[in-house]
Amino acid sequence: MKTVDAHQHFWNPARDDYGWLPEGDAILDRSYTPADLESQLKQVGVDATVLVQAAPTLEETEYLLGIADVTPFVAGVVGWIDFEDRTHMAHLRRLARHPKFLGVRPMIQNIPEDEWMFRSDIQWAFETVAELDLALDALGFPRHLANFLKLLKRYPDMRVVLDHCMKPQIRDRESDPGHFRFWADGMSRLAGETRACCKLSGIITETGGGWDTDVLRPYAAHVLTAFGSDRVMWGSDWPVSRLEAEYEEWHRVARILTGDLGEAAAKRVFGETAIEFYRLT
Repeated sequence: MKTVDAHQHFWNPARDDYGWLPEGDAILDRSYTPADLESQLKQVGVDATVLVQAAPTLEETEYLLGIADVTPFVAGVVGWIDFEDRTHMAHLRRLARHPKFLGVRPMIQNIPEDEWMFRSDIQWAFETVAELDLALDALGFPRHLANFLKLLKRYPDMRVVLDHCMKPQIRDRESDPGHFRFWADGMSRLAGETRACCKLSGIITETGGGWDTDVLRPYAAHVLTAFGSDRVMWGSDWPVSRLEAEYEEWHRVARILTGDLGEAAAKRVFGETAIEFYRLT
C-alpha cells in the first residue's frame, strides 16, 4: 500500500437511511459500489481507500464493513454509532474488534445544536473512542472550529482528523471576504494547539461552482502550512465530489495544489499520513 484515498463513500439509496440525499439528483441519488470506483483508482494509481459512513445508522456501518470484507482495496471503514444512546457502547466495543473498523464519525454538521458535542450524556462516546484508540472523523463547518478546539483539548489522547478542511465556505469568497481569515485562524489554532490531522478533501464542493485551481489554492496552502504534510491526508470525497469534478480531475488538481512539496512530503499527503493515522495494514 503506497497511495491512499483517505475519504470516499459507497451507498445505496434503496436502504432508505440517507436522509440528506437530494431525491432525484442525477449524480447523488443512485447507488455507488466498488465496481463504480475500482477502474478510477487504477487510472490515477490509488492503491487503497478509507470508506466513510454517509448515514447516521448502525446498520449502514455493518453494510460498509460487509463491503470492506470482500473488497481488497478498501483498507478500512469509518462508521457511526449513536452518541445519544449509551447502549451503543457495546456496539462500539464489538465493532472495534473488526480488523477493518477504524473509528467513527458523528455527523455534527447536520446537528442544529452547535454545543451538542459538550452534552454530558454523550461524553461516554468520546471517552470510549479514546480508550479503544479509535479514530474520530470531525465533520463540521467553520462555525464549529472553536468548539472542536475545546473538545480536542478536553480529550488530548483522542486521535482526530478534520474532514474536508472543516468546509471553508469558499462560495462566500466575494460576498464575505472575511470568511477566509475566520476559517484560517480557527484552523491555525487547531493545528498549533492539538494533534489533529486534516483531510485535503471536499473543498471543491464548497465553491458553489465556477471554481478553478487558483480559487482553491489559498485554502490548500493554508492547510499545508498550518498542519504540515505529516498531518495532512488527501481524500476524494467521491462520489459527492462528482458534483464539481470527476475522480481523475480532483486528483489531478490536488497534485497541482501540492506541487510545491518535495517528493517525501507529497508521499505523506497522498498515502503515508493516512496509513499512519488510521493504522492501515
